[in-house]
Amino acid sequence: MSSGVRSSGLPLIGDEQRRARVGRRHLLAPAGRAARVEQVADAVVGLHATDAATVYLSACARLAGPWAAEVERALYEDVSLVKLLSMRRTIFAVTEEFAPFVSASTARAIAVKERATLLKHLGQFAEGWDEMRLAETERAVLAALERRGEATTSELGEDVPALRETMLMSAGKPYEAKQSVGSRLLRLLASDGHLRRCRPRGSWLSSSYPWARVPQWPDVPVREAKAEVVRRWLAAYGPATVEDVKWWTGWTLGDTRKALADVGAVDAALSGGVTGLLLPGDVEPVAEPEPWAALLPALDPTVMGWRGRDWYLRPEDVPALFDRAGNAGPTVWWCGRVVGGWAQRADGEVVWRLFTDAGAEAGAAVAVEAARLSGWLGEVRVTPRFRTPLERELVS
Repeated sequence: MSSGVRSSGLPLIGDEQRRARVGRRHLLAPAGRAARVEQVADAVVGLHATDAATVYLSACARLAGPWAAEVERALYEDVSLVKLLSMRRTIFAVTEEFAPFVSASTARAIAVKERATLLKHLGQFAEGWDEMRLAETERAVLAALERRGEATTSELGEDVPALRETMLMSAGKPYEAKQSVGSRLLRLLASDGHLRRCRPRGSWLSSSYPWARVPQWPDVPVREAKAEVVRRWLAAYGPATVEDVKWWTGWTLGDTRKALADVGAVDAALSGGVTGLLLPGDVEPVAEPEPWAALLPALDPTVMGWRGRDWYLRPEDVPALFDRAGNAGPTVWWCGRVVGGWAQRADGEVVWRLFTDAGAEAGAAVAVEAARLSGWLGEVRVTPRFRTPLERELVS
């Protein structure tokens, strides 16, 4: 286990120790798997939810009993998980208790920008829209949902015809497209904390879902909210660099440094002469977990957790596992390292490829995890929203 003190006097947190922390704190070692999905979301701060399948696959990789019904309970029955457009303008599913901090620290600022962008586009690409009409339409939508309970964008268009109006984007260009006012406006209301996504119409893979109103969260001062987000993130992902924190949150460098100072983050020496940050009192080494394998989905919070990834992902493997926009595909892990990728074929078979010979124990453990994944997926077929070269190759 790499730990100790460097000549600089800083505590040394080596790569092996960082990987041990991932296995334990991200609930990936089998002995540490959770009973409830809320525990999973808090362990990784938030579950990526841009792709509907990722929430389920990420959660079930970390649940002792991997069942989609457990995720649906939290999202749609207890509503103890909430989806918010937040860090890095990505949709995250976070616990209801944590949601006010995410909203105040990040989502509300995004909503302000979304509103300005929508007003600009309405002025350019639609007729008869201004700030007053947008506000009137928002009030009408909220009133309609108060009556209906829940409704899709299309259903709300019956009550609020303005939602059915369209904007012609990039007119005259090969990629011109029409966008409905409703699709943009409802996403804006969700970013503002007024709406939530309800159970999809169809399977849990569906992106067709109704909306419902949500109670307003308590106000949290922005600075306090940012500090809480960083505190939770460092507890799960630390040690990490300032650049990692800035990248993950999507905040300015100034806001990032202020939040790190507010939680009293302390310096640590990382491999390669890099200085990282930890929460106070978190410098003691973490015991190595038992050897573990994991098949994590596209956009899983662990693989997307840091900007600097060389300590768990070989640079030469990045082109196979990521698309050109930087979205991670499905990955195979062994003891804190990405060692390959996986995919599900049309017949349901889960297949994988390892980039190096990780040994017989690793191969056997990966096969066990593939069987576990196939078992709970059953007849469900998953295709990542963002396709990557290796995933495409494996299913061909």
